[in-house]
Amino acid sequence: MPGSCARWSEDKATRTEGRVEMSEAGECDVVVIGLGPGGEHVAGSLARAGLSVVGVDERLVGGECPYFGCIPTKMMIAAADKLRTARYVEGHAGSATVTPDWKPVADRIREEATDDWNDQVAVDRLVDAGAVFARGRGRITAPGTVTVTGPDGAQTSYAARRGIVLNTGTSPAAPPIPGLADTPYWTNRDVVRLTELPASLAVLGGGAIGCEIAQAVAAFGVEVTVIEAADRLLAVEEPEASAAVAKAFAAEGITVRTSARAQRVERDGDGFRISLAGGTVVAERLLVAAGRRNNLRDLGLEQVGLDPDARVLDPDERMRVAEGVWAIGDITGKGAFTHMSMYQADVVIRDLTGAGGPWADYRAVGRVTFTAPEVGSVGLSEAAARERGVDVRAATGDLGTRGWIAAEAGPVKLVADAGRGVLVGGTVVGSAGGEVLAALVTAIHAEVPIATLAEMHFAYPTFHRALQPVLRALL
Repeated sequence: MPGSCARWSEDKATRTEGRVEMSEAGECDVVVIGLGPGGEHVAGSLARAGLSVVGVDERLVGGECPYFGCIPTKMMIAAADKLRTARYVEGHAGSATVTPDWKPVADRIREEATDDWNDQVAVDRLVDAGAVFARGRGRITAPGTVTVTGPDGAQTSYAARRGIVLNTGTSPAAPPIPGLADTPYWTNRDVVRLTELPASLAVLGGGAIGCEIAQAVAAFGVEVTVIEAADRLLAVEEPEASAAVAKAFAAEGITVRTSARAQRVERDGDGFRISLAGGTVVAERLLVAAGRRNNLRDLGLEQVGLDPDARVLDPDERMRVAEGVWAIGDITGKGAFTHMSMYQADVVIRDLTGAGGPWADYRAVGRVTFTAPEVGSVGLSEAAARERGVDVRAATGDLGTRGWIAAEAGPVKLVADAGRGVLVGGTVVGSAGGEVLAALVTAIHAEVPIATLAEMHFAYPTFHRALQPVLRALL
């Protein structure tokens, strides 16, 4: 969301003439702690609706997505895709010579996506909507009361008449591997700031973040090794999807070590040495992409009857977690996606303005891993559906004629509740995997009968036409 997402430098607070970051203590209708995409949406929308709102954040307004996640990493991936496409010219359309250059990517991230990691645009947008912005760390100090500790240590308290909304997000987590904490390893927050790439990179973690960044930098000539403790990449996805991504990685020269637990990490001269049970990986740099930690520590949850040591907050259908307290985004455990945070934000806005439902429904949560090929998934995997006791019927296929034309294999996999005759999950792997996903999201959310879906018109030759034979196989 370049140009509209929040921007701020973590190294210094921002102050605008005529606008103070900390207002005097007083009452308001709502306090929003954490201004990631969902929190910013709640604060701005409620303010425009006429409520008095205080938005609190100690870091970048807009959260992880526009500065360190979705936007800059997808710029990296888009650039890598262009290099990859040029390399496919050989044998299909003639010949081409490609010279990778990271500088345009780094410049674009800094100038177009993040404003050099400055959030003044978002702060102005929030204040212009009518909200008060408080830069600092927010903590619940009594029911309905939030105390903000500013960058200078000064504290200001706000009493919220209607309630408090929590959107504190996540931070990169590092596994407790001996030696790791003593090394200058990277997280996603470091990689997106790079102006030069290393010669080699070890990636600890073969999930979505690790795989996306690994493949993006490999396209620019970095020698990459991915280390994953599970028995396959993208372990939460269907095995067929994992196999397709692993095959693509192998074709691009990316080394993958699965079922490999790091036993020790050392800084060896100018590089890193990662000791595994079955050998050693040596690389100039190390990226840790092995999970994230919910930012719930020292939030004052005990003041509203919640467990202060909770790892996740479990909201009801209106996103309420306690009397007068709502929670949205990553901390709810419903999917660490920007679109989930925004979806839940809309639920909270409706509840706080008295607009009524619809309330939260997680039957058709979609997600996309932006590797090449993309992995678009929605709902339950076959294994997850069986664990829930669903009467499972699954079928697989490929991308059909369009896949043959574009030299893409797929696969496509659909998971059905045979007893009800509806889809409960689906995965599409291909360059348009995330786009084809829209049809499956609609089908699962609306519980459209498979018999109806199978006899729809599917334009030929398109990628989404590949759904039809798999739907028919389910019948």
